Amino acid sequence: MNRTLRSRSSVRSTRRTGAGVLAGILAVAALAGCAPAGTADSGADDPIDWELTETTAEPSGDIDSFTFASYAEPNSLDYAYAFDYADNSVLANVCESLLRLNPDFSLSPGLAESFEHPTPDTWVYTIREGVTFHDGTPLTAADAVASMSRHLDPEVGSFWFSVYQNVASIEQTGDRQVTVTMNGPDSQFNLGMGGAAGVIESAATLADKGADYGNSTGGVNCTGPFELAAWESGESITLTRFDDYWDDELKARSGEVEFVFMTDPTARINALKSGSVDGSWMLPMEAVPALQSSGKGDVVFGLNTAVGNLVVSDLEGPLGDLRVRKALLLALDRDGILQAAYRGVGETTDVMTTESVWQEASDAGRGAAFDDVSHYDQNVEEAKKLIAEAGAEGAELTYVTAPISNDFAVISQATVAAAQSIGLKVNVETVTPNAYTALFSDPSAREGVDLFYTSWYLSSPDALEMYSVLRTGDFSNYGGWSNPEFDAVVAEATAIDDPAARSEVTAKAQQIANAELPWLPLYQAPVSLYLGERITGVQPSVAFMYYPWAATIGAR
Repeated sequence: MNRTLRSRSSVRSTRRTGAGVLAGILAVAALAGCAPAGTADSGADDPIDWELTETTAEPSGDIDSFTFASYAEPNSLDYAYAFDYADNSVLANVCESLLRLNPDFSLSPGLAESFEHPTPDTWVYTIREGVTFHDGTPLTAADAVASMSRHLDPEVGSFWFSVYQNVASIEQTGDRQVTVTMNGPDSQFNLGMGGAAGVIESAATLADKGADYGNSTGGVNCTGPFELAAWESGESITLTRFDDYWDDELKARSGEVEFVFMTDPTARINALKSGSVDGSWMLPMEAVPALQSSGKGDVVFGLNTAVGNLVVSDLEGPLGDLRVRKALLLALDRDGILQAAYRGVGETTDVMTTESVWQEASDAGRGAAFDDVSHYDQNVEEAKKLIAEAGAEGAELTYVTAPISNDFAVISQATVAAAQSIGLKVNVETVTPNAYTALFSDPSAREGVDLFYTSWYLSSPDALEMYSVLRTGDFSNYGGWSNPEFDAVVAEATAIDDPAARSEVTAKAQQIANAELPWLPLYQAPVSLYLGERITGVQPSVAFMYYPWAATIGAR
């Protein structure tokens, strides 16, 4: 497994910063009130020394309870709609999937104790015995069929339909056996069973709760190491240990976990510094020096699959011209953005995937994906020429952002500055964090929006997942980009079971996306985590979206 973010020529050092642009960005961020109180005198402007941590110290024992801060309230705990950090970081501890996505991004048996691939078009899962739902009823193959079939129901409108789009049928074919028949070979389906797309819920609960399933009224009834005890809308979610959990190695070390919704980044960091909250994922990076010097806990960085991108969400407007997209990317001071937004933690990148999801790629595939691509080093003069060729001088763009953390403010203002430097105008609209989440699920929320920022993580250990979502008509293809050659390459790669051979075709998809820029890649950065002085035991990794990370946390 490759555990470094600094290994390829497409990934450039971020220590070289345009001081003038960076100073302006930092000034705007400060004026916007994004820097948490108490950070100004703690070296927050300096690069942060960092390294990847595979695991924190083992707990000394169990703990009665601990609290975690979340930047937003989950939109839903219905696995069909759990499509964001706030949703999945909670759901991962309550509901489980057929396979388990581990912190090192490997897959192992989960609620399916085994699986087979007897023909190119079928996947067969054997459901684990001795597992009970939180209401005490046993897990059955029928529950798996009911849970998986929801992704095919247009009335449900699952956000994870793309994983199931090649499925012809899902049937119980034995007492503990479920057979999924595809319309053609699909290597990605099984890989997706370690994420929300593979979650299994009680069929009886799904039928009983109906439209209330997964919300603060209906809740969920799953098999994980914690069960949902309370959801106070707008305030918090409380989980309690499930004493009959099937996996002895992952029985919860804590009797209770409370997730507190804190949309104000300043309040969130102050709560961590004071010790009133024990931990949080996805830290505002400008606050890391203050947290490191607070003496109240530790900041650690872990494996990530996320790339920060500007999503081009309107290809009917000025950004429909490739020359304008390229010009904007060439005008952006991405080194300065990374320094201002992440204090140098991470690397700028020209592609939409990290090497962490190319683990089983061939050397040829990896080289083609990361070396044989176009590079977009800042070049304002070249960008101006492209704008002139496109006749786009004076064109206006709408950029939507939210007060989630300093990186949102930095990136929006850097985009404004870059656009202005080449004769474009960007109008910034700021919405609430929950309204921002709607951009990813509600097409009406994207009407009139040209650009928005995402830290886009992958949910399976294969880079093809990234490019599958950019196929023509896919749910997550937010700008409606369409390229027949790209679609054909993705279809070809999807049909290849061997991961090394598949990587060489996936690399072609990465090259096309790198040339066409349906999204504008900015940088890749590790997952950040704060653990207060009371707790330890977690493995920092983006797998916290699907792995029951809270179960491993105990007393320091």
